[in-house]
Amino acid sequence: MDHYEYSELLKTLSTKMKNIENIVKPKDIQIRLNEIETLENSQDFWNDATAAGIIQKEKTQLERKLEKFGQASGKLEDASELYEMAKEEKDDESIEMLFQEAHELDESVQQMEIEVMLSGEHDANSAILSIHPGAGGTESQDWAHMLFRMYSRWAERRGFKVEILDYQNVEEAGIKDASILIKGENAYGYLKVENGIHRLVRISPFDSNAKRHTSFSSVMVSPELDDDIDIEIEDKDIRIDTYRASGAGGQHVNKTESAIRITHIETNVVVQCQNDRSQHKNKATAMKMLKSRLYELEMEKQQAEKAGVEKSEIGWGHQIRSYVMQPYQQVKDTRSNEPFSNVSAILDGDIDKLIEGVLIAQKK
Repeated sequence: MDHYEYSELLKTLSTKMKNIENIVKPKDIQIRLNEIETLENSQDFWNDATAAGIIQKEKTQLERKLEKFGQASGKLEDASELYEMAKEEKDDESIEMLFQEAHELDESVQQMEIEVMLSGEHDANSAILSIHPGAGGTESQDWAHMLFRMYSRWAERRGFKVEILDYQNVEEAGIKDASILIKGENAYGYLKVENGIHRLVRISPFDSNAKRHTSFSSVMVSPELDDDIDIEIEDKDIRIDTYRASGAGGQHVNKTESAIRITHIETNVVVQCQNDRSQHKNKATAMKMLKSRLYELEMEKQQAEKAGVEKSEIGWGHQIRSYVMQPYQQVKDTRSNEPFSNVSAILDGDIDKLIEGVLIAQKK
């Protein structure tokens, strides 16, 4: 990097930060935080625990956004000031250090850009993520399990909590279905771009002839909705089935029909939960999953109508992303059109750049 390139970078980042500031409105955030502090100091504030909890959540999110903005803005200001001083004093050592840290500075501002993009109504919420294998038997079921591991590892990397809601494995390999709750701020905002069909191309470990196979699995992501979100579901709209839980969970899984499956008759949306010994708790969780899925389905429908597209099937031509392991190594998303060669790392949960690339592409 030379002086011209660095100067241009500073100009570009300064413009970005001004745009970000216009959206974030740090002064307005501080005013709201002052209002919340006044509310917290009032005698009646803690009488309504539910209302207090909502405001506390808002406070945490605002503080975090303000802190991130301050850090990015501060880094840019410090770099600009140091660069001007170093040029005047012909301090080549400091200038070289700034050149070396240019990527980190660019990354800091880009992360703030991503933060601004996650400003949808439910982006800050936790996410319910479900994985379903497509046609193809064991090969697709194994691919579904690989995706399950990828998202679980991604959540762990970000310090999010993963709660398994439903996990139905198969004897040979892979899973029939799985649903997890990923708890963490902006989990849904990030993972919403994972909604769709994921395609895998590899030499199948289940093929004795070592032929290349293509497999598909669908990923569905919906926000964990707060209790104050009103989605009406009447008894006549659903069918509830109970069954014996499978997989981890203790001896009770073979003795009691604690697992719950709810089918929404009109949309044919099916949700399942077996993570608790209590059938009552599993039913409550499954109903919450159903509400979240119906909400997401409605959002998808509205977006599809705007874009003039139809609902995709789990198969050829409908994938949002391809993971190719043979004859070459590449992961490529159809929306950002950006290729990545670190397939093993991505399947181990290193998907931040993939997700951010799609968020930026969609914003453009």
